[in-house]
Amino acid sequence: MLIDEARRSGADRRPVGADGVLVPGRALRPRTKVLPEHARNHNRSLVLQSLYRDGRASRADLARETGLTRVTISDLVGELIAEGLVIELGQRDDARPGKPAVLLDVNRAATQIVGVDLSEHAVFRGAVLDIDGAVLRSAEVALAGSRGEEATEKVLALVDELVAAATAPILGIGIGSPGIVDATGTVVAAPNLGWTDEPLQQRLAERTGLAVFVANDANVAVLAEHGFADAQGDMMLVKVGHGVGSGLLVAGALVFGSRFAAGEIGQVMVGTDDGAEGPYDREKCLEAWLAVPRLESKVAAAALAGEPVEPVLRQAGQRLGVALAPIVGALNLSEVVLSGPDDLLAGTLIDAVRETLRNRTMAGFHSDVTIRMTSQGRDIVLRGCVVMVLSAQLGVS
Repeated sequence: MLIDEARRSGADRRPVGADGVLVPGRALRPRTKVLPEHARNHNRSLVLQSLYRDGRASRADLARETGLTRVTISDLVGELIAEGLVIELGQRDDARPGKPAVLLDVNRAATQIVGVDLSEHAVFRGAVLDIDGAVLRSAEVALAGSRGEEATEKVLALVDELVAAATAPILGIGIGSPGIVDATGTVVAAPNLGWTDEPLQQRLAERTGLAVFVANDANVAVLAEHGFADAQGDMMLVKVGHGVGSGLLVAGALVFGSRFAAGEIGQVMVGTDDGAEGPYDREKCLEAWLAVPRLESKVAAAALAGEPVEPVLRQAGQRLGVALAPIVGALNLSEVVLSGPDDLLAGTLIDAVRETLRNRTMAGFHSDVTIRMTSQGRDIVLRGCVVMVLSAQLGVS
């Protein structure tokens, strides 16, 4: 359970936004007592979580796994079957004495999820996915320099196309957007798309009549890395696309910051040796070195001039390492994951990140942090949308 856990179970009394939207400091797992009035929803989530992760379990298996009584399990399972969320698979084929147990699973074909990734610099990508993160239908629309309302209209049209392509009831729509996104799903600021206070979640919900959840693309991506790649320990995911952002998972919770801007490392100055008195300069910020349009342009210029491209990639990796070193040192992260075009990030660039971090952090405590590419590929934000919707709608992660 990730996003809507407190509203469902009362396990964490920190503020929860309307309609299950992301809020600062949401825990991945409950840490406090479940209040009686929230117990049933909490127990439903326990059953669904167990079946979603393990599958093919009997009622007795669920009782052992969750610690709930068999009577409670029987009642909850009956309710979930009636709702179409759980199905019976038939009797277990084993040699144990007594009546064979009936196996259960989440009804994985009952619902589908629409995910949209707005983080790439050339296109908006979307997909209809099943609850296990498999892409069933996909679509994209060229960004072509669109900004402001024109960009919003492209998002709305893409979502319309995906909703029409679904072949089962839609559990919810997840959107990963660049920039700063608040608890209401409003994109407070996304300079690369020309958005300021764009109420994207509200507009999509009113247009589709479906549950919609909008969050920062890097925060959505880190959900995918945690949920589908089973990432361990405190981690940071750096998302490189039209801009540069990151998602932080620390002590079992997503970190959002007091103004929802945690992880916005793209505007940190890393290209200056002007000292403490040096003025802020966007052309010396991390995005100037690492954002895909900038980096592709520099690589192309080097190739056109007949020069090797490795120094360009190495310099970008070094600048990223400079930005990451104090974060790794402050939080003692176990791993940093990069997400973006493999042809730019893998190889020379990520090697330079590793070397820079090793040289700029304390040996034996911070310098051995794992630096790797994501295991989720280009679909990481789309798959993160699945985690976001499942968590908010069913309490499952």
